[in-house]
Amino acid sequence: MTAVHLGFPRVPGNRGPSGTPRPEHPGLVDSFGRVATDLRVSLTDRCNLRCTYCMPAEGLDWMPTEQVLTDDELVRLMRIAVEMLGVTDIRLTGGEPLLRPGLEQIVERITALDPRPRVSMTTNGIGLAKRAPGLVAAGLDRINVSLDTIDRERFAELTRRDRLPHVLAGLAAARDAGLSPVKINSVLMRGYNEHEAVPLLRFCLEEGYHLRFIEQMPLDAQHGWSRRDMITAEEILAMLGEAFTLSPFPAPRGGAPAERWLVDGGPGDVGVIASVTRPFCSACERTRLTADGAVRSCLFSNDETDLRSLVRAGARDEEVADAWRATMWRKLAGHEINEAGFAQPIRPMSAIGG
Repeated sequence: MTAVHLGFPRVPGNRGPSGTPRPEHPGLVDSFGRVATDLRVSLTDRCNLRCTYCMPAEGLDWMPTEQVLTDDELVRLMRIAVEMLGVTDIRLTGGEPLLRPGLEQIVERITALDPRPRVSMTTNGIGLAKRAPGLVAAGLDRINVSLDTIDRERFAELTRRDRLPHVLAGLAAARDAGLSPVKINSVLMRGYNEHEAVPLLRFCLEEGYHLRFIEQMPLDAQHGWSRRDMITAEEILAMLGEAFTLSPFPAPRGGAPAERWLVDGGPGDVGVIASVTRPFCSACERTRLTADGAVRSCLFSNDETDLRSLVRAGARDEEVADAWRATMWRKLAGHEINEAGFAQPIRPMSAIGG
């Protein structure tokens, strides 16, 4: 990728991987011309499922409580992101964010920021049925629910928990509370649930949910990901094409991770996030904050910056913002999954946040 000169004054001695000096830009710009405005925040690394493609049956060694950002630290960092770094969208993730104590109060504090960011959440849906109205009242704008099967027996096999009815109740409650459109994220795995592509889409079209298939990524704690076991975007579209007529979605994709397709002429649609086979790194607008306060420029990065230590050492807002800017300036052109020598991140998805 060719470096882009942004037209701002340059700061000597501060160069990104493209070799370009960092401009005096207030936002989270990188040396390839991208500007991050979408912040993904992990509220906890803990989860109440044990999905086979994410973690072992016995779970993981969770972060000690003292390492996790407090509510005040968390909100302070999000305030810096919004007020000083140009972040306009915040997505709360985990682990499972519904396990974070005081979640509704955290959402309320985020939506009180000025300018107000759009706030969404990705969850497995367990416990959402009771909490959806409170989250809406706190200001949550949108929700994504992870669901890989609508077969109860297979759900229990994949997640090692018999909780499908709770997830379905959570989806319905989110829709009824006004968190529209409710999006469902699904991962298809060879030998497990690849034959459910069509049933999942039929279910979402009938219920009014927006389905997004995601290629399985090398982010499991066991480091057992295999390209040959991954169901590719081409395979997903071929399976859907046997039952539906798919046509390209008319609206521009922009920086969205999903390629969208109208189903049978619309209005329903389906998305495919081909992170591995069709990387969209050149349009990436994301920055990530882990539950223990580390900033990551990419989901697959092995480089991160510890903001928690800065905050707890009494750093000023501008010092924290500068450290965040420097991290994003070092962002690579792409995730390099398809390059020789790619190293899977040491942290699993549950610790990084989706």
